[in-house]
Amino acid sequence: MTFGSKLAMLRHSRGYSQETLAEKLNISRQAVSKWENGQSEPEIASLLAISRLFQVTVDYLVREDTDCKQKKTIPGSALQPQDEALLRFLARASKETYAGYGEEAAASRPASHDYHYQEEDWLYIDTWLGGQQFAGEEAVWKDGQPVYAMNYCGRVLGSDFSGDFLKAALRGAPDERPFRGPARYEDGDNRYECTMDGSLDWFQGYEEIRWQGEKVYECFFHGGRLR
Repeated sequence: MTFGSKLAMLRHSRGYSQETLAEKLNISRQAVSKWENGQSEPEIASLLAISRLFQVTVDYLVREDTDCKQKKTIPGSALQPQDEALLRFLARASKETYAGYGEEAAASRPASHDYHYQEEDWLYIDTWLGGQQFAGEEAVWKDGQPVYAMNYCGRVLGSDFSGDFLKAALRGAPDERPFRGPARYEDGDNRYECTMDGSLDWFQGYEEIRWQGEKVYECFFHGGRLR
């Protein structure tokens, strides 16, 4: 994970906007934006300030993680035809269930919400618990064997949150990265943003919705291919 991705994840974990973080570091919002987009890097004084603010080491901030890169080079981890088929199926399943106002299946656990979608040998199940604060898992099986799973946990933070807007945003996820939603989606006063690091093999991310600039929803997620 790059410095920019780490900074964005840390910022989201505290619920800070780019403007709020800029104020705390006594810099411009444009500087924060450039750091997160990889267009520039902070001076040592700013790195130290970030380290103190988020209680992480400078080494963690500046060291680009290599684990994901190494996993991409081990045998069998490159994107294979079956992985492309998995991504296409996952994209269709996501749009046909919760995001597409699909019909709920019978609850698999007490008070759970469940969605099922199946095409021949492919099976998708999404099951989640809660309401204002929620947690769940999406999983895919091929020929009866689990091949993919993604866990998520989120919460509604404001009364202006719109479930219809969230579903519209999730339907806009690109087919090559159908794990949650697109990088950005806007409609009127609502703005959805999703930050993700990784690939089908192993990924983690964060999404939020702001209504007139105020954060009204957030969700953390992580998952990947199963072996």
